Amino acid sequence: MDSVGNIIVYFAVAILLLVFSIMAVTAKKILRAATYLLFVLIGTAIFYFQMGYQFLGAVQIAVYAGGIMVLFVFAILLTNKPNEKDQAGNSHRKLWGFLVSATSFVLLLFALFYMPLIHGYSLVECLSASNMITMHDIGVAFTGGEKFQYLLPFEAISVLLLACIIGGVTIARKD
Repeated sequence: MDSVGNIIVYFAVAILLLVFSIMAVTAKKILRAATYLLFVLIGTAIFYFQMGYQFLGAVQIAVYAGGIMVLFVFAILLTNKPNEKDQAGNSHRKLWGFLVSATSFVLLLFALFYMPLIHGYSLVECLSASNMITMHDIGVAFTGGEKFQYLLPFEAISVLLLACIIGGVTIARKD
């Protein structure tokens, strides 16, 4: 049974995560948005520590809050002058952006609940049958090369990040 203090910390961090997530998306200045994203990543690490996954919490802080955020900030500073005024998008673009975001959100929720994840079972089937999913099963699903495993997308994202870094450096050298 969770203690009252643990529950209070959970809800306080959840509220802060929600607030900083909204602030990261709606911030006008890109460096402030990156700072708010850093707070979101640290809050996620707090959740890992609360659940007893100390290794995942440490990796979250070291890799994402540390390394990836430094990468984002360097990419922002290389490609965007901090004092440069950004042009606000018109309402037509905002409407299309909202429609694409809402559609993507619905599709992601559908995929999350009904796509086969572990051992060919979807999340809905695992939750309804009370199947026990271990951290080992989740790790194998993310890093395996079999059907319904995610090694290829993981590697594709790493190549995409490398291409972004090279593009940022190339753009920065042209100025």
